[in-house]
Amino acid sequence: MPHVLDPGKARTMDEFIVELRLLKAWANNPSITEITRRIHRDWQHAGRPRGEWPARSTVGNCFQVGRRRPNSDLLLAVVQALVGADEAVVSVWRQSLRTVLGEAEAAARVSAYDRLPTGLPSFVGRVDLMARAQALLNAGEEVSALALEGMAGVGKTSLALHIAHSYLAEERTDVPVLFANLRGSAPQGPPADPTAVLETFLRLLGVTGDRIPYGLDARTALYRQLLAETGALIVLDDAASTEQLRPLLPGIRGCRTLITGRRALTGLRGATRLPVPLLDPGDSLELLRATAGAERVDPDIPAVQQIADLLGHLPLALSAIGRHMRAHPAWALGDYYREPLITLALEDGVRAALAASDARLPKGTRRLLRLLTLHPPQDLDGATATALLGEPSTAAECHLATLTAAHLIQRTAPGRFRLHPLTHAYAEERICIDEPATRIRQALGRLLEHSRSRGTSMRLGARTIHGSRLPMPWQHTEPDEDRLPKRRALAA
Repeated sequence: MPHVLDPGKARTMDEFIVELRLLKAWANNPSITEITRRIHRDWQHAGRPRGEWPARSTVGNCFQVGRRRPNSDLLLAVVQALVGADEAVVSVWRQSLRTVLGEAEAAARVSAYDRLPTGLPSFVGRVDLMARAQALLNAGEEVSALALEGMAGVGKTSLALHIAHSYLAEERTDVPVLFANLRGSAPQGPPADPTAVLETFLRLLGVTGDRIPYGLDARTALYRQLLAETGALIVLDDAASTEQLRPLLPGIRGCRTLITGRRALTGLRGATRLPVPLLDPGDSLELLRATAGAERVDPDIPAVQQIADLLGHLPLALSAIGRHMRAHPAWALGDYYREPLITLALEDGVRAALAASDARLPKGTRRLLRLLTLHPPQDLDGATATALLGEPSTAAECHLATLTAAHLIQRTAPGRFRLHPLTHAYAEERICIDEPATRIRQALGRLLEHSRSRGTSMRLGARTIHGSRLPMPWQHTEPDEDRLPKRRALAA
């Protein structure tokens, strides 16, 4: 059987049906009538009662996409009718169908409510961003949706909830509210199916189960009809893509939608994208004070500012270290030197958050993310990424664009990029696990040759990876001279 008929490629029911159509073509394209006859023959031999035999139209429906409740028994009967008695092939399709149905079931699980979750108590700062968001939401009919975008752990959900609570507090307590977690970056399982989200939304809006339409378009139409003239506020948290979002947007006069997502949500009509940056130093200090307690922070503000700098002012990491500081009063601030600080932050949620973003990347993009840690922690350009990757520049540019859209790398200037310190630390862990030493050596060789061709040089140390001592750029063995006095003070 040709490789193109491998059903293991299917991740959704529609993709499985596409593979089933290809299987039908491979089997010389028998008619639906002939396939039905073969199924009747097989089921008769198996002793199944005639009342269970499928009609021709039912068999034909097995090749239609958009099915939400497929009959797995009949689908496998169709496969057997097409491939014959080859049980090995049928078992491959059976396993693929089980996987697809498990994904579909997981996607149908929805967390949606007719109220807002309580805002996070450790929310601090963001005054300018809050003001801008509120101005956009109050700008008449010009803006109907506001998309908050940013890297994992930057505080998008917390910000969205504070914006939403503030918006409702302005004499809008009687408008309908809908909230859904779309699981765009969930570590396990697929993103939420918009069809399932709409079913829950419709029930929350008072529609009984027997009145809920079957298809996505029909549900979207009824959803928008019910929201007309209500001035509803919709909060769609952790969106996966614009395709997932489009059916869930009210798109009607008076309604407002707040969206959060880790990926750049381009192509949404009527939506304004608002990047959520890292905290500024003052807000970082306030977040550490709120989580660790003033008695831990105020005695040595410079040391705490250094901690915030080393964490890259990422709210999730700051909260994790703040909790650790509060729970471990015996730790002096000097104990939070770079390595234990980064390790503690990664272990308390940051690693998992970055891994969830990483898992959604294409294979080549994930490889480049790891190889970028071989470069010193400073700005790099597309040519450097190309040298590390060892592929054409177009491939490197595509991967850099994907990393930028996923907010796993920051564009500091046109054609210039930099990894966040914690993303760098995560990817540095992964390169030791995911990339063989031979590939790392080759990438380092290309990087050094690229550096020499530009007339620059890199001071190298050594590091043990996979049991081998490899030459590595200076940042692995020598501290940044500009930061050394601060680090010594912190460790003192």
